[in-house]
Amino acid sequence: MILLQYIIPQHILSRLVLKFTRLKLGGFTHWLIKRFINLYKVNMNIAESPNISDYNSFNQFFTRSLKATARPLAATDIISPVDAQISQIGKINNGSLIQAKGRYFQLDDLLAGQTDMVNLFKQGLFTTLYLAPKDYHRIHMPITGRLKDMVYVPGRLFSVNQRTSRAVPNLFARNERVICLFETELGPMAMILVGALFVGSIDTVWAGTVAPSRLSSIKRWNYSEPVLEKGAEMGRFNMGSTVIILHDAQHVAWLSELKPQQNLNMGEGLAQALR
Repeated sequence: MILLQYIIPQHILSRLVLKFTRLKLGGFTHWLIKRFINLYKVNMNIAESPNISDYNSFNQFFTRSLKATARPLAATDIISPVDAQISQIGKINNGSLIQAKGRYFQLDDLLAGQTDMVNLFKQGLFTTLYLAPKDYHRIHMPITGRLKDMVYVPGRLFSVNQRTSRAVPNLFARNERVICLFETELGPMAMILVGALFVGSIDTVWAGTVAPSRLSSIKRWNYSEPVLEKGAEMGRFNMGSTVIILHDAQHVAWLSELKPQQNLNMGEGLAQALR
């Protein structure tokens, strides 16, 4: 399966999935959603609209909103932005991040050579959060922050599950991604939204659909607004993927109880300020 990902037309197939998930096919759409719920054990009791018939397309279901009480925000300074499994968590050592056991990749590659960003996090903290198909796929702010920059990076679309992360070198630095840099009261924070095979698109609340893109080269946008509050929605995946978060180690520490392969819900504690 890993070898097959190297040779299939990743972008063409992903764009077909993008189109298919937006089709309104009536009873077939509802049958497909029901099969998906049963296969992945999706908890619809916490969905704002638990009734399958309320979703006209598969993508409406996949990016469903939750009840206001479903994801309370922890009292910690920084919360998880997504429902996900922690793939890796730790410190960035001389610009090197762990991808999987025995595999590393470079911060400079992940941030597509944006030197000013690299210098902010060269000795910082990182965590890689993997969203499984069953998970809630909206992305929220871990801490209140002012958007400073967004960078679109074209790339491949390998799967980002554990098996692929162990097998494909530089996986997260090879895939298409959107880098969002924020200024917070605890120093700079970057959120990297990583595309993957069959990920139809990546959206942000300030720019709409950023990926897929017709751009064939890196593009950077500068901002002075908006300010997004802790817990506010900042984007979404239209199929499952990965979020990598970078923080300043001089101001922040990961919660000591967090470990790789641990599951988190959006709003649960992720890090505390160093006081």
